[in-house]
Amino acid sequence: MRRLFSTFARGWPGVGLLLMRLVVGIALIDRGVTRLWSAHPIQVIILCMLETGAGALLLAGLWTPVAGTLVAATEMWKIFLHPGDTWICILLGTLGAALAMLGPGAWSVDARLFGWKRIHLPARKS
Repeated sequence: MRRLFSTFARGWPGVGLLLMRLVVGIALIDRGVTRLWSAHPIQVIILCMLETGAGALLLAGLWTPVAGTLVAATEMWKIFLHPGDTWICILLGTLGAALAMLGPGAWSVDARLFGWKRIHLPARKS
């Protein structure tokens, strides 16, 4: 994961990435769970499950490049499957692709697992 991002953004850029992850994650989970409760064909149920899972991963900031790519792919698939709500699919797909390219930021599980570590060496005794 460290090979994908040179640093995990801190400060205001990190806060911006956190807000993007929160908004996209909550919207995906809400859309996925709402559609799971209504009767739809199996294709839509599979898409809703993928959408909900990717939203949970983005919400936590875990495997962000994979989750963002999954969001972009499922939202593009939904544009052709449900032509009624294309603009929300375009918006969420674009934000998912942006998060996949930019990374999760410093306040994420990815940063804790794969970020730079600080190693303190004890002073050498002479």
